[in-house]
Amino acid sequence: MTGRRSGALGFYTALFFLYLYLPILVLIVFSFNTSRLNIRWEGFDLKWYGVLFGDERVLLATRNTLIVAGVSTLVSTVIGTLAALALQRYQFRLRRFSESALYIPIVIPEIVMGIGLLSLYATVKLTLGLLTITLSHIAFSIPFVALVVRARLHGFDRSLEEAAMDLGADELRTFWRITLPLILPGVLSGAMLAFTLSLDDFIITFFTAGPGSTTLPLLVFGMVKTHITPEINALSTIWVATVFLLLLISQRLQRRAAALT
Repeated sequence: MTGRRSGALGFYTALFFLYLYLPILVLIVFSFNTSRLNIRWEGFDLKWYGVLFGDERVLLATRNTLIVAGVSTLVSTVIGTLAALALQRYQFRLRRFSESALYIPIVIPEIVMGIGLLSLYATVKLTLGLLTITLSHIAFSIPFVALVVRARLHGFDRSLEEAAMDLGADELRTFWRITLPLILPGVLSGAMLAFTLSLDDFIITFFTAGPGSTTLPLLVFGMVKTHITPEINALSTIWVATVFLLLLISQRLQRRAAALT
């Protein structure tokens, strides 16, 4: 009976992973297709990767995407980490309201947030572009970072900080030498989450982008509206490989940080 249950569990697990990753596998395979049409396989060729790297629109969109993702990740990680520390350790008048408000950008539809941000920028007469996209991604990513870091802070042994202060360290040095290394795996996880959310965000970016600020998700959407070519598959394959590599690096850094603590 146990063996039968194990076999059924393995079968359903295999079906789950097949359902999850088969479309990605098909996309990767057809990025090497000779034919311009993604209808049938005609032969192996790398020419679409050459076409991709020679496309100035793709290069510009890639630059914009990396700039937005890098800046928004850095800022949202700093603010989100400080917010998590404040909510976890201090009592203040609006603490419960702040905790509840933290979930609003997560639970509301992105289209609502996108329209709200667009209305805000129109009210303050801020020109749409990379700046507005970056500010929007920061606002969207901060709650995710704060919640991940706060989860890491649960069960944090504050006696280590007290011991450091008893030995003469001030609050700033205690944070850099004791607190930050101990919560670093959570900070890295939050930063990685913020980075990946920024990389593939379309809805909020669509509402807050302006001329000359096209990102890769917007570019791919525009290309798909005409017809899907292996160039799009090649771009998506590189994007999947990049995110996968970043995940591996993040996990390696988190394990190293956890080992040091």
